[in-house]
Amino acid sequence: MLVLFLLVSLAGNAQRIIVDANGKGDFKTIQAAINSLSDKSGTVRTIFIKKGIYKEKVFIEKNNIILEGEDKEQTVLSQTIARDEWRCSNNDDWGVATLNLKGSDITLKNMTITNSYGFDNDKEITIACASDTAKHEKKVRKDGHQMALRSFSTTRLKVINCVLKAFGGDTVSPWNVEAGMFYFKDCTMEGGVDFYCPRGWAYAENCKFIAHTGPASIWHDGSKYEDSKTVLKNCSFEGYSGFKLGRYHKDAQFYLIDCSFAKEMADEAIYRVPTTNTIQWGERIYYFNCHRNGGDYKWFANNLEKAAGNPDANNINANWVFKDKWNPLKD
Repeated sequence: MLVLFLLVSLAGNAQRIIVDANGKGDFKTIQAAINSLSDKSGTVRTIFIKKGIYKEKVFIEKNNIILEGEDKEQTVLSQTIARDEWRCSNNDDWGVATLNLKGSDITLKNMTITNSYGFDNDKEITIACASDTAKHEKKVRKDGHQMALRSFSTTRLKVINCVLKAFGGDTVSPWNVEAGMFYFKDCTMEGGVDFYCPRGWAYAENCKFIAHTGPASIWHDGSKYEDSKTVLKNCSFEGYSGFKLGRYHKDAQFYLIDCSFAKEMADEAIYRVPTTNTIQWGERIYYFNCHRNGGDYKWFANNLEKAAGNPDANNINANWVFKDKWNPLKD
């Protein structure tokens, strides 16, 4: 290991570590590779992960890290976690996902991240639950919340050419309503209720969304700042017969540009869930050039002119979303 770090230092290049489950790299596990890195770094550290199935729960609390798989389909990080079960013995969500993030300037590339609980379990079970003060038990469903990715204080996250997969809800949970900036490109995301649910600013381009169950596919929380938004451009949506596109509980702002919908999608617009939350800025759901196989529904007709500033669809891109705070195409 000392030789590896010396070579990196002498070459003046960014650090690169190889993970191979078969023992032909620097580490056999992803977490061991992360643990080997210094807590702080002004340069990017790349962890290259060889093909294989890595059955581990991963935590990243450090900055400037790239997790890069050798192959999108064959580099697989997988765990089986039901959030309802996890919260019975834990006070918060740290550890609730297959990949848990607190660091910033994190990039994920060319890999599959799976929470397999709903695929592995066919039946609802009842478990002892210390946090339930009434019954001291909890029902855990196969379609309950199952996070593949959960971020906490992360401010800049890029996910490129990845599969993020679960059967249940909240599969992809990049949560930081204060300062979260999340960029997804060429990804496949699948799950149950609200399985893509960013908080803050999010941009997804050329992504595929697959609904297995649940009353909504996408969700957004932009309740801290009026400018917060989730943009989905050139994305496709498919799923079970009657799957619904999206919903929100708090202030949200949706932009769907050049998106395509499968014929199985229900004729129901992105909707507000009945809630006592105060909605400060009203309904903000905008579409441009979106179409459904089998015929368009009226509710996703072009209405971009109603958005603040009457934006041009051609100018809606990652830079438009994040403004001068972050350019994910350069940083």
